[in-house]
Amino acid sequence: MTVVQPNSESPAPHRPIEPSHRDGRDREIETLAEFDHVLETGSLSGYRVQSVDLTGRTSALLNTPTSDAVFLGCRMEPAAAASVRAGGALVFPPIRDLPFDPYRGSLYSPDELFASLATEAGYAATPDALAYAWYQSTMSDGDVFASMLRSIHDDAVSDALDEHLAGARVVGVMGGHALERGSAAYEGAARLGRRLARAGLTVATGGGPGAMEAANLGAYLAPFDDIVLDESLALLAKVPHFTPSVTDWARAAFEVRERRPGGGDSVGIPTWFYGHEPPNAFAAHIAKYFVNAVREDGLLARSNAGVVFLPGAAGTVQEIFDNATPNYYGSRGEPTPMVLVDRTHWTERLPAWPLLQALAAERPMAAKVALVDSVEEAPEALARLTDASASPPAPEPTS
Repeated sequence: MTVVQPNSESPAPHRPIEPSHRDGRDREIETLAEFDHVLETGSLSGYRVQSVDLTGRTSALLNTPTSDAVFLGCRMEPAAAASVRAGGALVFPPIRDLPFDPYRGSLYSPDELFASLATEAGYAATPDALAYAWYQSTMSDGDVFASMLRSIHDDAVSDALDEHLAGARVVGVMGGHALERGSAAYEGAARLGRRLARAGLTVATGGGPGAMEAANLGAYLAPFDDIVLDESLALLAKVPHFTPSVTDWARAAFEVRERRPGGGDSVGIPTWFYGHEPPNAFAAHIAKYFVNAVREDGLLARSNAGVVFLPGAAGTVQEIFDNATPNYYGSRGEPTPMVLVDRTHWTERLPAWPLLQALAAERPMAAKVALVDSVEEAPEALARLTDASASPPAPEPTS
């Protein structure tokens, strides 16, 4: 995030900042280093400070203008909090006893979500499991405060995801959570993720197990050769599924990461709505949501380089048509590529392809959909559809 100097003439405390003064993200402060950098300008007026521990900056807060600033979940000494409020700032204090930070300014990492995995308690003691337990205990009690906290958290995660993906060419890889490690289909999804990452694309998945984990694994192993991929697949195959033990399943993934540190980047976008399915440890950046609808739409909307749909069940079918709808109406601009993998699956077992073709007929999206027999064909199909979208339209016939 780039921090810019505020307008030298700060608005009065009672007057809202006009949107034209500066871009919203240029006003965000998400680390102590950024905070100290802004302090050098002599004013915090108009900035938004997210989850920064400011207990060591009391003197600065007592002596720096803070009109129209917003402090979101920042730890401060009482005198500092009183001073910034008196100076015209809005302060949202940290929330005690929450297993997550609703105001966070960054995406999650696997190490953060799986902290305490190595303890005797295993996965049950991790922040991921504790957040899911909190969600289960509050999702149906009608408490508006809990609902508000979930909404603030998810909005903060979306903001962090947009910052992370700014300028990236993102390809979504969708597929079922039931796909087991050790299967040929799992290996195929991993090789797909690796090829896409090596092509310079940012792989984004639903962030869970199965095909999602395999694609993130492939992106993680993109810097390594085939021997490393084969070794990693063999190690993971010893724990094929997250049932009966999420702890064993996750520890196998971290063993791969420990043996081969420095893997490639990718994004996982899971949800605590399906909290019984843990996030996978191979996505370097994890945007985890409470509200599944926000997560689903956000994942597809950010897949600006297209989406590959591996065989799946109801969830993957939903994703196909969630993606097809804006392509059909053009509500997000030009249609983006959609590649369905496994002809038998999508024409016989779950015949989504005929309906997708019917929807696409005589519309611009018709040139952006493809069905292939195998996962090995998916990267070429994606590239073909991308090249087709970049080509100029054919000239109109003349009489």
